[in-house]
Amino acid sequence: MTAATDERWFVALDVDGTIMHEDESIDPVVVEAVGAAADRGHLVTLATGRSWSTTRPVLEHLGLEPEYVVTANGAITMRRDPSSPDGWSQAHVETFDPTDVLMRIRDELPGGRFLVELADGYRLFTRGMSDWNLERAREVEFEGLLGQPATRVVATSVDHDLDEFFGLVERMGLHHVSYAIGWTAWLDIAPDGVNKATALERVRGWLGVPLRRVIAVGDGRNDIEMFHWAGAAGRAVAMGQAPAEVVAAAHERAGRIEEAGLAAVLDSLP
Repeated sequence: MTAATDERWFVALDVDGTIMHEDESIDPVVVEAVGAAADRGHLVTLATGRSWSTTRPVLEHLGLEPEYVVTANGAITMRRDPSSPDGWSQAHVETFDPTDVLMRIRDELPGGRFLVELADGYRLFTRGMSDWNLERAREVEFEGLLGQPATRVVATSVDHDLDEFFGLVERMGLHHVSYAIGWTAWLDIAPDGVNKATALERVRGWLGVPLRRVIAVGDGRNDIEMFHWAGAAGRAVAMGQAPAEVVAAAHERAGRIEEAGLAAVLDSLP
């Protein structure tokens, strides 16, 4: 049975730790639940910190064909576009000059490793970023990162545990950027005022869905703004393994990723 237009939900799903395990596998029951929600007429999409190049395979695995997809923590929103050779085009892009923030971070983190993502998805990185997907990417010296129109900056440290890294970031006093700290010692920086929530609110307006019909599901610190946005009138759901501050920002708590917790959340939609 398909949900009537006024009953359909705008469903925003984080990828890593919500849909996908650390080894990049997806539980079949989650794939089935995503497809069933879409088949019922709900507007299911992804809202991820991933680049577009690493997000599209997830859509294909899920069999999803949403109108819009939010990537790069809100800096890039993609739109389905049959006139484009690959079927997609950029609907909205936010960039910033990362020079000041990179210089400040390196002053505090001289042994850090850095990556800058450009508007077309190409990435520039410094030596040592071996744990990141480096397709369409080129290694450069630190100075080669400066002055680039970036959608995202990533800084990592192998010399600090997470608590030490939190303290380091606090001392940096970062301003005029939006940032989130990952599970391990890495910092993900977006243009000022840009996050998953700002992009999703723009998409919600384009789709004409009321705020009371939005649901967001995630597990990371970069989902906190998204939870505040969704929870204002709709549903904000943290995965079971999410850190305490992420759970506190949500109104509901799902099962853990190891329990395919997302499936039950999606099955709860009409």
